[in-house]
Amino acid sequence: MRVVLAEDLFLLRDGLVRLLRAHGFEIAAAVESGPELAAALAELDPDVAVVDVRLPPTHTDEGLQCALDARRKRPGLPVLVLSQHVEQLYARELLADGSGGVGYLLKDRVFDAEQFVDAVRRVAAGGTAMDPQVIQQLLARRSGDDRPLARLTPREREVLELMAQGRTNAAIAGKLVVTERAIAKHTANIFAKLGLEVSDDDNRRVLAVLAYLDHGR
Repeated sequence: MRVVLAEDLFLLRDGLVRLLRAHGFEIAAAVESGPELAAALAELDPDVAVVDVRLPPTHTDEGLQCALDARRKRPGLPVLVLSQHVEQLYARELLADGSGGVGYLLKDRVFDAEQFVDAVRRVAAGGTAMDPQVIQQLLARRSGDDRPLARLTPREREVLELMAQGRTNAAIAGKLVVTERAIAKHTANIFAKLGLEVSDDDNRRVLAVLAYLDHGR
């Protein structure tokens, strides 16, 4: 699995390269700036891009914009974005097209090697890997009484958060120590209350929920 990595801090970039290689990934390129990232994504056609939001020369959202531009040119390009803080605007932009694997993790998560590597693999396979803090903030924004989200029970909200992180029904059942059948029932209730069609495609259903919660009606 070929990875293009963009991170301007040398020590972190070097650490991520070593970590990914140790878990069987091929590093197609490890770059430190927006222009280098744009060139690597255009020329190397990676299986997944792991991208810091803020890169030189602007140190604003250079990395994210390069990734979004690459996804416009290659729809569905899997992208895992790393950010120092929760930026809801970045999450919205990343989820906007609703295609291909996407992930948004806080940089603190990379220090949990197993969690980080799992996120890269999940996104590369077309799934989602959303940081729990991002999900909580998106849910909080849509929790007013005039929103369909308010119809969810506390347990259904808990299941929705775990779904949005990219977990399967089996994984959610294990996390909450309940049966998979119970989670399937909660999932069906969530989709019904949010007015969304039930789908067997985990990635598509999670993206649909996130898009609904983020943009609202």
